[in-house]
Amino acid sequence: MSEKQPNTSSEFEVDSHHGSQHGHLHYNDAHLESKRRNLRLLDTARGGATLIALLMGLAVLGTTGHALQAYNTSHLSDAVWLSLWPNGGAFDVKPTVALIVGAVLVVIANLVALTSHHRFVRAKLASAHAHTPLTFSAPFVGLVVSIVAVILYYVAAKSATADTLLSWSCRWRHLATTAPAPQFASLCRASHAGVDLAIILIPVEFLALVLAGVQLKLERYTTAYTHARKTPSPVLS
Repeated sequence: MSEKQPNTSSEFEVDSHHGSQHGHLHYNDAHLESKRRNLRLLDTARGGATLIALLMGLAVLGTTGHALQAYNTSHLSDAVWLSLWPNGGAFDVKPTVALIVGAVLVVIANLVALTSHHRFVRAKLASAHAHTPLTFSAPFVGLVVSIVAVILYYVAAKSATADTLLSWSCRWRHLATTAPAPQFASLCRASHAGVDLAIILIPVEFLALVLAGVQLKLERYTTAYTHARKTPSPVLS
């Protein structure tokens, strides 16, 4: 009469199955944590690019706004100084106005993007499924506005008959004047700085947009991956 042998093979298969399942879950956890770490890095980088774009937008607004204010003050304050600026169709301030309007919109867009980084605002937007679309649309608006503002500036400044604030002030930058007459050298530097910063702002906004796009794609992948892990497998059930 033969003795019944213990079914060691089935026990080994069960143990190996549990070990394989545990190793697979551990790999999944490490993979998910890696994606979440990348998301945090992307969010920090995008926030940094947004902050730089905001500061540059404020700088464009400050320099061009100062130049336009100096023009408005000096050419309207006293008839003695009217001859310092061209009259009628010989002078065009629309290029400067285009930069100012563009800078205002850029500042607003980046302020909205930075506000969405706050924990309370982020939670409210996430519950409404609006956080990620907002963080993507804000740099998109900033990029489009900065490009349009620069294009409008150069289109308006292309006139061969009308001077702009930049061209006129730089032409007379060596002219020594005293207050309340405009300081053309200072206006020339401010106008140049505003245009240069507006041009540099374009790649900064583009970088923020690219980072936001990559972050959007990775967030969708992580959400789908997490949902798939929480869904029970029909084989295991």
